[in-house]
Amino acid sequence: MAIQFQQKPGLVAYLTVGDPDLLTTKKVALAAIDAGADVLELGVPFSDPLADGPVIQRASQRAVRNGTTLANVLALAKDLRRERSHAGLVIFSYVNPILRMGLDAFAQSAELAGVDAVLVVDMIPEESDAYRAALRKHHLQPVFLVAPTSNDDRLKRVSEVSEGFIYAISRVGITGAQQQIAADARDLVTRLRRYTSLPIALGFGISSAAHVAAVAEYADAAVVGSAIVALIEQSTAEAAPDAVGAFIAGLRAQRPVEENVAS
Repeated sequence: MAIQFQQKPGLVAYLTVGDPDLLTTKKVALAAIDAGADVLELGVPFSDPLADGPVIQRASQRAVRNGTTLANVLALAKDLRRERSHAGLVIFSYVNPILRMGLDAFAQSAELAGVDAVLVVDMIPEESDAYRAALRKHHLQPVFLVAPTSNDDRLKRVSEVSEGFIYAISRVGITGAQQQIAADARDLVTRLRRYTSLPIALGFGISSAAHVAAVAEYADAAVVGSAIVALIEQSTAEAAPDAVGAFIAGLRAQRPVEENVAS
């Protein structure tokens, strides 16, 4: 199915799969969906997560030590699709684990698991022909990133190759919760809208209900990652699902009027 944001703004929740373990990740994922997350980004743990800040780096390292693989992430996606059929599911990965599995093998497995979209952090449009062909063959949507430093040519190119939604990075740098959203974020979304009618999801630094409400003024969805991963890190495995569920529900506390935004 296509990615859909049932509310404005939509809410995308990132999880590092396998941190602290696969069973806890599943319970947290279900709690996040039930609390109001429209879309889950299922993070594939990787040994060198260069675009991520220390919180997600630590989570990835723990998951790698636990032996979590891309196959485990796809198996989790299959379980989530069966138990929460309405949720959007995005595989969030670096390119290396996917190439190791094989592009077509990965895309076929993702389709069978019920995945909607794939976001590969270090995949650029200029090198994505084979990648996008494999996804297209298996009815998966490619999601690409743009940043405040992206010029208009890059925004146009990303808009041409993206499906589902476009992930707009609110600031230059690595992931991590911030006190306020960078001033460049609104300008980036405004420039990007010249080239696309896809929903635009804003991420990097969003960690509070006030942030989510602010994002709703100009973007279609908010992406929350490090704040959730940090909460899991600070909780016991038993407490993590309830803690994340309560946090997600709290992000909706300043929710604007509901509307449907679909791709």
